[in-house]
Amino acid sequence: MRNISNSVTGLQAGVLNQQGNRIKSKTMETSKIDMQEPSGSIQVIERLARLLDAIALHDNDASLKILSAETGLHPSTAFRILASLSEQGFVERTGKGNYQLGVKLMQLGNRVSSNVDIRKIALPIMEKLRDTLGETVNLTMREGDEVVYIERSVAKRMMKVEQVIGSRAPLHVTAVGKLMLGEEGEAACLGYAKRSKLPAYTVNTFSKATDLLQECMASIKRGYALDNEEAELEVGCIGTLVRDASGQVVAGLSVSAPIERRREEWIALVMAAGKQLSQQLGYRPE
Repeated sequence: MRNISNSVTGLQAGVLNQQGNRIKSKTMETSKIDMQEPSGSIQVIERLARLLDAIALHDNDASLKILSAETGLHPSTAFRILASLSEQGFVERTGKGNYQLGVKLMQLGNRVSSNVDIRKIALPIMEKLRDTLGETVNLTMREGDEVVYIERSVAKRMMKVEQVIGSRAPLHVTAVGKLMLGEEGEAACLGYAKRSKLPAYTVNTFSKATDLLQECMASIKRGYALDNEEAELEVGCIGTLVRDASGQVVAGLSVSAPIERRREEWIALVMAAGKQLSQQLGYRPE
């Protein structure tokens, strides 16, 4: 009986060991699958992002061949991902069979823009521009007939121009303000002149509606505006507009400096910083 019992016990142990090995083997296989799936998913997401970025770089729609070449993806891989994006509304297929960004992305972008803190996004760009120029950089928004200073990056030097956050200035005496007036068109610009009566802050302030209108429209055309000691003597400014994903003007970026230090070559740098901030807010020019 003892031999039979030992045999049965040994048989049970063998069966249990076999079952345990099978369970262990299955567990290891499952672990391998679990480890592989996130990697594959991440790769798909990375490819998807590359395709969306490539489409966004084109002013018009783009063909599968071009998108495949620009992303380095095989045409069949790009096609499958684009087809899935089309089904979800993130990408649209045009009549020519090309691809463009879909309405769903715009809807999501609008939801993001409504919650975005523009100051947080702008500050690193402002600090870089400040360090490049060695002058104070301002971020302003329009409120009625005034601009409000909502953020600043102050120059690290003894003699500097510094605007207090929360301070205000009439539109017609600031570089950004003149751009905001020009953006609204001639009628709005003349309407502002009539309402405000264009009070003079210095001898250089635009005090005639026709002169202000000409300056505002010229500024919009070239993409930047100047403040030539119009708000304060011995202080000059260069400003440009900031737009969101819908193309609307949401802020202005400017650099302020003593007029004798201001340089014409700063204009391109200020405009580039404004363009970078607009792009980070989702703006893509047509």
